[in-house]
Amino acid sequence: MSPERLSVPWSSGVEPPALVVPANAIDCHHHIYDHRFPVDPHSALRPGDAGIADYRLLQRRLGIGRHVLVQPSTYGLDNSGLVWALGQFGLAEVRGVAVVTADVAEAELDRLDAAGVRGVRVNLVNPGGATALPMVPALARRIADRGWHLQLYIDGDRIVAHRDLWPALPCPVVFDHLGRIPQPDGVDHPAFTVIGELLAKDRAWVKLSGFYMVGRIGAPTFADASAVAKAYVAACPGRLVWGSDWPHATEPATAKPDDAAMLDLLGQWTGDPEVVRAILVDNPARLYGF
Repeated sequence: MSPERLSVPWSSGVEPPALVVPANAIDCHHHIYDHRFPVDPHSALRPGDAGIADYRLLQRRLGIGRHVLVQPSTYGLDNSGLVWALGQFGLAEVRGVAVVTADVAEAELDRLDAAGVRGVRVNLVNPGGATALPMVPALARRIADRGWHLQLYIDGDRIVAHRDLWPALPCPVVFDHLGRIPQPDGVDHPAFTVIGELLAKDRAWVKLSGFYMVGRIGAPTFADASAVAKAYVAACPGRLVWGSDWPHATEPATAKPDDAAMLDLLGQWTGDPEVVRAILVDNPARLYGF
């Protein structure tokens, strides 16, 4: 898919990325919002509709054909919208990450697996989340035999506080949004070391995403978050994936980031087309089973 100059809802700018996007590139983190599906009454983020047709425009602008749809906190444990959207996109191009608790029925896991789900997200950041830290070990045991992973949205300080838990889990761990390494400490924060040790032992993955949520320096450079991302790339490029986080639900409607510019940062961090290909194609193909 060749990138195009396009205006995309919930994204700033119109220019395609300057980065040469390899064939079969994968956006490993985005959401779909649709008012037809029930909202969790405890959820905090409730953006407007960001639908399939809108995301199709982002695909065309970025030149990305495959992607991973993540259940947003907005819908809590009701994965009906996720399953519907996965069916609309089709398994040739999409995989999913659901939200469930440790007592989820086996039949429900079967249904999600058939729909293309390959992981479960535990959100320990947004208030009112449907998941909590104490359920992590049991949840990991429930999904391990399926070859699924546990996706953690968690602050860096809590990563350190529970550092003995992560290597003991029976499934891979995927840290959202750079592992939310606190700034201004950046790579000097102990969470970076904890995650780095897990990466080196092939026990974890990191999503290069959500730079505007984990840094103090904004666009266009996201310099402090970029320094963390660049350090991950230097240390363990084979355990990294990239995600747009479209439609950027945490950001004001009038100040959405430029997705093409954020994709271009990946080229600046690596300087090597083979590393770019690993992060955009080879690594996520392994992680999500494309």
